[in-house]
Amino acid sequence: MEKTPKIAVMGGGSWATAIAKICMANRERRIGWYMRRKEQITEFQQLGRNPSYLPTAQFDVSRIDFSANINEVVKKSDILIFVTPSPFLKQHLKKLRVSLKNKLIVSAIKGIVPDDNLVVSEYFHKEYDVPLENLMVISGPSHAEEVAMDRLSYLTIGGFSRENSKMLADMLRCNYVKTSVVDDVFGLEYASVLKNVYAIAAGICHGLKYGDNFQAVLVSNAIQEMNRFLNIVNEKQRNINESAYLGDLLVTAYSKFSRNRTFGTMIGKGYSVKTAQLEMEMIAEGYYGTKCIYEINKDYQVNMPILNAVYNILYGKISPVIEIKVLTDLIR
Repeated sequence: MEKTPKIAVMGGGSWATAIAKICMANRERRIGWYMRRKEQITEFQQLGRNPSYLPTAQFDVSRIDFSANINEVVKKSDILIFVTPSPFLKQHLKKLRVSLKNKLIVSAIKGIVPDDNLVVSEYFHKEYDVPLENLMVISGPSHAEEVAMDRLSYLTIGGFSRENSKMLADMLRCNYVKTSVVDDVFGLEYASVLKNVYAIAAGICHGLKYGDNFQAVLVSNAIQEMNRFLNIVNEKQRNINESAYLGDLLVTAYSKFSRNRTFGTMIGKGYSVKTAQLEMEMIAEGYYGTKCIYEINKDYQVNMPILNAVYNILYGKISPVIEIKVLTDLIR
């Protein structure tokens, strides 16, 4: 009988903590867990929880093999779930001396690798020669805070190999997580990036005191904009109304747990980008995603008025009041 593959979580933030909690819902499973800071590991082992994120999520630390050495974790694991903020992914991988070719690489990173402007699975394929069939992504409307409270969540596993996707889906399924599988890997990744951009737009409008009526128009236009982009960049049969696309957009645009919406709200209220980032103390992926998608779209020229408005506010330093007023005349 084949041994059960060992999962490792790569990252120490809130979503990494939530993913680890899901992985350990099977009470017999051990996991590896890579965290950059040794002091975070020491404190975690003492408290039985992540000292920095999701304090209500308790862990049986006797079933976790912690390490601040990325090579050690990679060596001992079969499935690596990367959950670091996209701007820091390359920084972590710089220390890597172990081949990833024979590992199953899963991205739960809802962002694009800056400078390279590649979605994470594409980056691993091009830079680390990971075969496409070994690449998967985790997507869907699933705020870490709700996972920590055992609230029902739905995850979609995207993969090039249905067999591998189904295996991971089975491993992540538990009494508060339902899973499904699709083959739209790049589509899921781009959608995950775009929904963060649109959540920033929703937050900006909220900060500017636009009401629910306009928010509904904004979000309905956002899903159409996402669909246009996905159909041009990665033409594939997909239903944009499924939970991994529309559902993830809705929860990120409306939820109080959405850091991208929170970031946008601060911008709408008059905070500078720098001040908003400092006050949040958490990464709003949509800030980086906005620039990456904007750059990518220079080649495709898809009509994306919401993306352009967010880019103009965050990077063009145009007043949110003026830019959103212009946007109101471009959407219907």
